[in-house]
Amino acid sequence: MADGLWPVAGMDEAGRGPLAGPVVAAAVVLDPANIPEGLDDSKRLTHLQREALFLKILGSALSVSMASISAEGIDNSNILKASLEAMRRAAASLSLQPKLALADGRDVPPGLPCEGRALIKGDQRSQSIAAASIVAKVMRDRMMCGCGGHHEHYGFEVHMGYATVRHRTAIEAHGPVARLHRASFAPFRQGGVEVEEEEILVGLE
Repeated sequence: MADGLWPVAGMDEAGRGPLAGPVVAAAVVLDPANIPEGLDDSKRLTHLQREALFLKILGSALSVSMASISAEGIDNSNILKASLEAMRRAAASLSLQPKLALADGRDVPPGLPCEGRALIKGDQRSQSIAAASIVAKVMRDRMMCGCGGHHEHYGFEVHMGYATVRHRTAIEAHGPVARLHRASFAPFRQGGVEVEEEEILVGLE
């Protein structure tokens, strides 16, 4: 703001690692005079904290936008390109045009409508990025819970599509779900790493 770069949007994504579901990105322009207390990297917050902050962000931010790339879209490119494209779409869809967009990670999404900067561990360094990480995580979790209601054998509402024992066992028993599982990811290709169920459940209580 001191350099005249205002509005500033924070961008982040959720869902780079799972075997199933979309990658979801959010872009948020916070109101400097009304920043919700408790903003942090979504992974360091509990489920209830994220849900409460999600509502506060939507109620106080100057602009919020979300975008997603489906499993098919991920398979047609790769997860990095899909994540960056989702962030670009989210930033481009903001109702308030930013002059600067801050992206979590090492890469600036190509094609942004404004100047972009990448911040490693940005969701712990920037309140705008932290807000975007919360919005993206909550929206993706809700989408995967909806998938769980339609595909009861897989437990998507518990593991959100990650490679837990329960999820991999369900894939072995029932096969992958068309257009929902990422065909380019393990265990659909060799060399995949199994994720312990406990790792996914941390923060859901």
